[in-house]
Amino acid sequence: MKRVNFKLVLPACLVLGAMLYACSKSFLSKPPQGVYTPDAMASRAGVEGLLIGAYSLLDGNGGAGTSVAGAGTWVTAEDNWVWGGVCADDAHKGSDPGDQPEIVPLMRWSESPTNGWLDGKWAWGYDAIQRSNDVLRYARLAKDMTPADTTEVTAEARFLRAHYHMDLKKVFNQIPYVDENVTYAAGNWRIDNTIDAWPMIEADLKYAMANLPKTQGDIGRVNFYAAEAYLAKAYMFEHKFTDAQPLLADLITNGTTSSGKPYALVANFNDNFNAATKNNTESVFAAQMSVNDNTGAANANAGDVLNYPYNNGDVPFVNCCGFYQPSFSLANAFVTDPVTGYPNPDTYNNKDMRNDMGLKKTDPFTPYAGPTTVGETVDPRLDWTIGRRGIPYLDWGVVPGVTWVRNQISAGPYLPMKNSPRASQNGTLTDKSSWTAGYSALNYNFIRFADVLLWAAEVEVEIGSLDKAQTYVNMVRSRAANASGFVYQYLDPTKPQAGFSATPAAHYLIKPYAAGFFAGLGQDGARKYVRFERRLELAMEGHRFFDLVRWGIADTELNSYVTHETNATDGAGHPFPYTLLAGAVFTKGTNEYFAIPQIEIDATHDPKTGKPTLTQNPGY
Repeated sequence: MKRVNFKLVLPACLVLGAMLYACSKSFLSKPPQGVYTPDAMASRAGVEGLLIGAYSLLDGNGGAGTSVAGAGTWVTAEDNWVWGGVCADDAHKGSDPGDQPEIVPLMRWSESPTNGWLDGKWAWGYDAIQRSNDVLRYARLAKDMTPADTTEVTAEARFLRAHYHMDLKKVFNQIPYVDENVTYAAGNWRIDNTIDAWPMIEADLKYAMANLPKTQGDIGRVNFYAAEAYLAKAYMFEHKFTDAQPLLADLITNGTTSSGKPYALVANFNDNFNAATKNNTESVFAAQMSVNDNTGAANANAGDVLNYPYNNGDVPFVNCCGFYQPSFSLANAFVTDPVTGYPNPDTYNNKDMRNDMGLKKTDPFTPYAGPTTVGETVDPRLDWTIGRRGIPYLDWGVVPGVTWVRNQISAGPYLPMKNSPRASQNGTLTDKSSWTAGYSALNYNFIRFADVLLWAAEVEVEIGSLDKAQTYVNMVRSRAANASGFVYQYLDPTKPQAGFSATPAAHYLIKPYAAGFFAGLGQDGARKYVRFERRLELAMEGHRFFDLVRWGIADTELNSYVTHETNATDGAGHPFPYTLLAGAVFTKGTNEYFAIPQIEIDATHDPKTGKPTLTQNPGY
C-alpha cells in the first residue's frame, strides 16, 4: 500500500524517479531518459510541468489513494458521488449489495476508522497537496522565470492547494494543513490536526485572488473569479455571510470565465452535462476531461465509470456498472403542484412517485406525469437528472425498466444521468481504448454559476433581502422553465439518435415564484425554499451531504430519509424497502464528518512522546 508521509513527491506525468549518481564519467552518471533531477525541476519548464501535475489530480484519477483497498478511482472521484451523494439522501449505492462493500458502512454512517476508502480519500488528497507544494518549492528556485511569472504560478498552486484542503476539510473536518515548508527531510511532517484549517485555506484563496489574472490563455486554468468563488464557498461553509455577500455580488455582476466570457446560466439546463457543450458560460471551475489522447483513458472521467445503466441484455451503449442509483426521496422531490408549478418541500415525501419496482419489462406501466396522465406534473430537471421507465434517456432510448438496472430489489428503479455521455458521442467523446465506453470527456463542474446564484440567495435570506433572494432563485427556475430544454419524445422510438419530436416526454411544469412569495413566507420559510431549490438544481452532483452538514440539519434530514427509504413503495402501496439502510442512524455530533483513517493516525506516532500527532474525530 502506498504511504504518504509528506515526502517530496514529483508528479508521474514528468518523473519516473529523481536520481543522483556518484559514478562520474560513466553512463550511470547520467539520469536515464524521462527522469528529471531537482535541478531540472527548478526551471520554467519544470515548474510548468509540476503545475500541470497538480492540476491533473483534479479529476481524482491518479496519485496515491486510487489503489487503496483495491477500490480504484471511484474512491477519489472528483464529484464525491459516494461521500456527497450516496452518504446523503441523493442516491443509493446501486449495483449488488456485495459490490464495493466498503461503501455500505459509509452510507450507514457506521464506518470503522480502518475502512480502506477513508485512507484512499486521505492519501489522494495529501498527494495532490504535495504536488501543489512542489510547484511552490521549485518556483522560488527557478532562475529563468520572471517575478511576474513566479507570482502567477504561485497563485495557481496556492489555489489548488486550497481546493484540495477544502475537499478534505468537508469530508474529515480535522485535517492538518500542509504548506510547502513541510517536508520529510525537515522532520516537521507530524502535524497537529486540531488547528482549524479554514484560516489557511482563506489565506491561499486571498493570495490567489490578489495575483491571478481575470483571463487565461488556457481553458481550465484558474482565474481571479474562480478564486473569488472559492473564497465565497469557504465563507458559506464558515457561515461568514457578511464576508461572502460582496464576493457573490461581484461574481454575479462582473464575473467571467477564464476565456473572458461573462458568467451566465446556459439556456438549457442539460448543456451543463454534455461533453459537447462543456466549458460554457456557467462553468466557474471544472476538472477538465479528455479522451482518445493516447493515455489509455487516464485523462477521462474515470471517477464515474461505474455509474451507468447496467446491461442486462438491451442497454445500447455503456455496459457497466449500475452504481449511484437515485433515491426514491430524490425522485419525489421533483413533483410539482399542478397549478402553481412550485415544489412541495414539506410534503414531497408523503407518497412515492409511481415507479416500476417489481415489474417486468413486459408489464404495462405509465410513468408519473407521462403524456397520458391527468393532474400530475414534474419539474423538467427530473428527466435530465434521473433515468426512469417510459422516458427517453438522452439518445440511448426509452428506459425499458428493470433490464437497465443491475439489482432493482436491492437498489431501486432509478438511473443516474448527469454523468452519462450521449450514445452518439461513442468513440469521439468517449474513450475507445478502454474496457468500457464509460470513460468520457465530460467535465465535472466544481462550481457552476447556478451555485453562485443559490449561495447569493442563501446569504440574502440570512442577512439581506428576501425579495433579492427570490430574484436569484427565480433566475435558476426561469432557466429550468425554458421549454427548449425539456426532454422530448423521439421522432422514432426505434431510432433514438434520429432526433426528438415537439412533444414533451412528460407533463413538465415549473414557474418562478410570484412577487412577494418569499416575503410572505418569512425568513424560515424562504430559507426552506432556497435550500430545496439547491437540492433540485444540484442533485446528483456530489454536494448534498456537505450542504446538509453546513446547514446543521443533517441529523434531522438523514434520519427522516432512512425512515422513508426503508418504507418505500412503488407509488401504488406495494412496499419495496431499501434494506441496506435498515437500522441506520445518523448521530449528531459525530456523523457530520467521517473517521480519520486509523493507518494515518498510526503513521504519525511520535517516538519522543509515545503518542500520534493526529487526533481521531469525535465518536469514532
